[in-house]
Amino acid sequence: MFKWFATIGLLVISNTFMTLAWYGQIAFKSKFERLSIIAIILISWGVALAEYSFMIPANRIGSAAFGGPFTLWQLKVIQEVISLSVFTIFMLVCMRNEALRWNHIAGFFCLILAVYFIFKK
Repeated sequence: MFKWFATIGLLVISNTFMTLAWYGQIAFKSKFERLSIIAIILISWGVALAEYSFMIPANRIGSAAFGGPFTLWQLKVIQEVISLSVFTIFMLVCMRNEALRWNHIAGFFCLILAVYFIFKK
Protein backbone atom coordinates (compact mmCIF):
# COMPACT_ATOMS: atom_id res chain seq x y z
CA MET A 1 0.00 0.00 0.00
CA PHE A 2 2.96 2.32 0.67
CA LYS A 3 4.12 2.03 -2.95
CA TRP A 4 0.63 2.88 -4.17
CA PHE A 5 0.44 6.08 -2.09
CA ALA A 6 4.08 7.03 -2.76
CA THR A 7 3.56 6.66 -6.51
CA ILE A 8 0.39 8.77 -6.54
CA GLY A 9 1.89 11.43 -4.24
CA LEU A 10 5.06 11.75 -6.30
CA LEU A 11 3.02 11.94 -9.51
CA VAL A 12 0.90 14.77 -8.07
CA ILE A 13 4.04 16.71 -7.09
CA SER A 14 5.66 15.98 -10.46
CA ASN A 15 2.63 17.12 -12.41
CA THR A 16 2.39 20.30 -10.36
CA PHE A 17 5.93 21.18 -11.46
CA MET A 18 5.11 20.12 -15.04
CA THR A 19 2.09 22.41 -15.16
CA LEU A 20 4.16 25.31 -13.83
CA ALA A 21 6.97 24.60 -16.31
CA TRP A 22 4.59 24.51 -19.27
CA TYR A 23 1.99 27.13 -18.35
CA GLY A 24 3.48 29.24 -15.55
CA GLN A 25 4.89 31.78 -17.98
CA ILE A 26 1.38 32.34 -19.33
CA ALA A 27 -0.34 32.45 -15.95
CA PHE A 28 2.25 34.80 -14.50
CA LYS A 29 2.69 36.85 -17.67
CA SER A 30 3.39 40.13 -15.86
CA LYS A 31 6.40 38.61 -14.12
CA PHE A 32 7.82 37.07 -17.31
CA GLU A 33 6.98 39.53 -20.08
CA ARG A 34 10.29 41.41 -19.73
CA LEU A 35 12.33 38.21 -20.14
CA SER A 36 13.54 36.85 -23.44
CA ILE A 37 12.18 33.57 -24.74
CA ILE A 38 15.58 31.97 -24.03
CA ALA A 39 15.36 33.04 -20.37
CA ILE A 40 11.83 31.67 -20.11
CA ILE A 41 12.95 28.37 -21.67
CA LEU A 42 15.84 28.09 -19.21
CA ILE A 43 13.55 28.82 -16.25
CA SER A 44 11.06 26.24 -17.54
CA TRP A 45 13.86 23.67 -17.91
CA GLY A 46 14.82 24.28 -14.29
CA VAL A 47 11.25 23.70 -13.19
CA ALA A 48 11.07 20.63 -15.45
CA LEU A 49 14.17 19.25 -13.73
CA ALA A 50 12.21 19.34 -10.47
CA GLU A 51 9.36 17.58 -12.30
CA TYR A 52 11.64 14.75 -13.40
CA SER A 53 13.12 14.51 -9.92
CA PHE A 54 9.68 13.34 -8.76
CA MET A 55 8.44 11.60 -11.94
CA ILE A 56 11.32 9.13 -12.26
CA PRO A 57 11.08 7.84 -8.66
CA ALA A 58 7.27 7.67 -8.98
CA ASN A 59 7.56 5.46 -12.05
CA ARG A 60 10.23 3.24 -10.50
CA ILE A 61 8.33 2.83 -7.22
CA GLY A 62 5.02 2.23 -8.99
CA SER A 63 6.19 -0.02 -11.82
CA ALA A 64 5.51 -3.74 -11.53
CA ALA A 65 8.94 -4.23 -13.16
CA PHE A 66 10.46 -2.90 -9.90
CA GLY A 67 8.00 -4.60 -7.55
CA GLY A 68 5.38 -1.84 -7.63
CA PRO A 69 1.62 -2.25 -7.89
CA PHE A 70 1.06 -0.89 -11.42
CA THR A 71 1.65 -2.03 -15.00
CA LEU A 72 3.08 0.54 -17.40
CA TRP A 73 -0.37 0.94 -18.97
CA GLN A 74 -1.85 1.70 -15.58
CA LEU A 75 0.95 4.12 -14.67
CA LYS A 76 0.43 6.06 -17.89
CA VAL A 77 -3.31 6.41 -17.45
CA ILE A 78 -2.89 7.38 -13.78
CA GLN A 79 -0.34 9.99 -14.80
CA GLU A 80 -2.68 11.47 -17.42
CA VAL A 81 -5.60 11.67 -15.01
CA ILE A 82 -3.40 13.32 -12.37
CA SER A 83 -1.97 15.68 -15.00
CA LEU A 84 -5.41 16.87 -16.07
CA SER A 85 -6.61 17.10 -12.47
CA VAL A 86 -3.63 19.28 -11.51
CA PHE A 87 -4.11 21.32 -14.69
CA THR A 88 -7.79 21.87 -13.86
CA ILE A 89 -6.95 23.15 -10.38
CA PHE A 90 -4.26 25.38 -11.90
CA MET A 91 -6.76 26.76 -14.43
CA LEU A 92 -9.41 27.44 -11.81
CA VAL A 93 -6.95 29.15 -9.45
CA CYS A 94 -4.55 30.95 -11.81
CA MET A 95 -6.38 31.42 -15.11
CA ARG A 96 -9.77 32.69 -14.08
CA ASN A 97 -10.52 34.08 -17.52
CA GLU A 98 -11.07 30.55 -18.89
CA ALA A 99 -14.20 28.74 -17.73
CA LEU A 100 -14.69 25.09 -16.90
CA ARG A 101 -17.41 23.92 -19.30
CA TRP A 102 -19.60 20.85 -19.64
CA ASN A 103 -17.44 19.38 -22.41
CA HIS A 104 -14.38 19.51 -20.12
CA ILE A 105 -16.31 17.58 -17.48
CA ALA A 106 -17.46 15.08 -20.13
CA GLY A 107 -13.83 14.60 -21.15
CA PHE A 108 -12.85 13.96 -17.53
CA PHE A 109 -15.62 11.39 -17.29
CA CYS A 110 -14.10 9.65 -20.32
CA LEU A 111 -10.75 9.62 -18.50
CA ILE A 112 -12.40 8.00 -15.49
CA LEU A 113 -13.76 5.37 -17.88
CA ALA A 114 -10.22 4.92 -19.25
CA VAL A 115 -8.96 4.25 -15.73
CA TYR A 116 -11.75 1.74 -15.21
CA PHE A 117 -10.96 -0.15 -18.41
CA ILE A 118 -7.17 -0.06 -17.91
CA PHE A 119 -7.52 -1.56 -14.42
CA LYS A 120 -10.13 -4.13 -15.46
CA LYS A 121 -8.68 -7.66 -15.44
